[in-house]
Amino acid sequence: MVAHSGPRRDRSAHLQNQGEPDLSVPDTTLEAWRTNNRINLFLIDRISAPGMRCTLSQRGGRGVAGQFAHMHNNRVWQLEKRAKDLAKGLEIFPPKTQPTKAALKKAFIASGNAIETFLTDLTARTPKRRGFKKGVPSTLAYFVAHESHHRGIILLTLKECGHNLDKDARYAIWGMWDKT
Repeated sequence: MVAHSGPRRDRSAHLQNQGEPDLSVPDTTLEAWRTNNRINLFLIDRISAPGMRCTLSQRGGRGVAGQFAHMHNNRVWQLEKRAKDLAKGLEIFPPKTQPTKAALKKAFIASGNAIETFLTDLTARTPKRRGFKKGVPSTLAYFVAHESHHRGIILLTLKECGHNLDKDARYAIWGMWDKT
């Protein structure tokens, strides 16, 4: 924890007085998570059925649908370690499966809600919740970084296999981070 040498100013109150949105840490943390999940759902919607079957692996590695399945599974595995009750009832996709777009969307919505509850609980210091040792921001950063890494693999796979997303969709992914 960093020691502060002077009185702390409440910046959020200052912003609210100017008609700006509340940018408190819990609200921005949850909004960052929601944005990350919206990007995943957007991609699932925009990728064609043949695109979902694309792979660059010549040895049986994950294809596009398998990358999404892994992202969802990782959420569940983390919840099983950090907030066991939130993982209950969440589907785990078996290795080497290629789930349908509908199954992926359903899973991402469910696990996205569970992670949002987990982050809310961490912020509220709810018992039986174990985030990363460096706190809520690091916990959020882990999930976003992991999923961003796999989204990059997905986009490269689609490009290399001739199923590139259209330019508007590629730019929309980045634009979602700045929309309220």
